[in-house]
Amino acid sequence: MIRVNRLNGSELWVNAEMIEFIEATPDTVVSLISHSKILVAQRPQEIVDAVVAYRQRILHQSPMILEREK
Repeated sequence: MIRVNRLNGSELWVNAEMIEFIEATPDTVVSLISHSKILVAQRPQEIVDAVVAYRQRILHQSPMILEREK
């Protein structure tokens, strides 16, 4: 999950795997595969960077988990 902020400053955690696309309209709108839309304070590139970092953490942890199961 990634952390984002609504325009009012409240914190929200979004499942990065559920993001379908991101729009700058000029506010940033995160559209989920469930057809929900979330208006956030972050710029689109910040969301993309957070998703990439999240996926890197997940992929980096996978070999360690597999190694422990041996």
